[in-house]
Amino acid sequence: MIASLNKKALIIATLVSALVIAMVFYGSRELQNFDPALIGYLFGTVFAFFGVVYRYSVWLQRPPTWMYFKRTWQFFFKGKVFAHLLFFGKEFVQNIGFQKFIYPRGRTRWIGHFLMAIGCTLAFAITFPLTFGWIHFTMNAETSLNPESIRMYEAHFFGFKIFEFKLGSFIAFLTFHALNWCSWLVIIGVLIFMRRRLTQAGLIATQTFEGDLLPLILLLAISITGLGLSYDYEFMKGMAYDFMAVTHAVTVIMFLIWIPFGKFFHIIQRPAQIGAHIYKREGMKRGMATCPHTGKEFATQLHIDDLKIVTKELGFDFRLEDGSSHLDLSPEGKRSRLAMAHLKARQENGGKLFG
Repeated sequence: MIASLNKKALIIATLVSALVIAMVFYGSRELQNFDPALIGYLFGTVFAFFGVVYRYSVWLQRPPTWMYFKRTWQFFFKGKVFAHLLFFGKEFVQNIGFQKFIYPRGRTRWIGHFLMAIGCTLAFAITFPLTFGWIHFTMNAETSLNPESIRMYEAHFFGFKIFEFKLGSFIAFLTFHALNWCSWLVIIGVLIFMRRRLTQAGLIATQTFEGDLLPLILLLAISITGLGLSYDYEFMKGMAYDFMAVTHAVTVIMFLIWIPFGKFFHIIQRPAQIGAHIYKREGMKRGMATCPHTGKEFATQLHIDDLKIVTKELGFDFRLEDGSSHLDLSPEGKRSRLAMAHLKARQENGGKLFG
């Protein structure tokens, strides 16, 4: 099994995991601000980082993916950097932030996807720094010693004080319940998708448990148990806290471990789509390819030239006898040439193509 692993990806993933551990150690002021109760979450997160980086590295080594990746960065740094940055920012806000690419598939589907994406993104942005010990909260020493003064809380980032707020204030309410809002967003989004997958015949016929239902179940379990922790703490005096804490930890760790292997990996791949858009945009500026059979433009010349390089790397040679390439033809042109080849074979066979 070890021999079948991709060595280059394994080295990169190991180095990134070591870097994460080092950043946890020094970012938490040599574990001074690290909460030992979160050690399980930390192991799950490091494993997720290792798995994600390993799979992403393997994915990048595929010739088509590497070509897109390489060309995108070449265009980015050799072309108009600020124009590309502006385009990247616009695409990121529209397609990553507002999930615009989902909207053409249906308004309800977009709402569910948007709620899950925002809920998960905010939850990641909060829980990872908390787990790593990069963010922690303390009571203001002066106010805590004086019983008549207003209790003040201090927020620290990498050990540095960022701001303080009054205990019981609106800011305190938003801060300490931020993950609850994320949970509600995820729950609503998950229920929208669960309804689709349990009622639409087409989805029922094609979906799989591990590929389509398990991700939704994990997200739902994480959100419900997370809300259960807050509910138990505020209204049940901690009577079921141990059960809720263990259940929540198990579901979160399962989710983290599942990210590199299941459907959640597309979250990591999605930003690369922006690079593909930059590639297409630059290709259109450089000129279109014209099909020699139909005489119509069908793709960028850049894409056709790179396609010839990639197919050659994969061991396919589409060069024709006249020195041109089968890849120079549009899909319509390929179908026409195939039909002509069938007709020629039938004629050479006395009008019989088979037998």
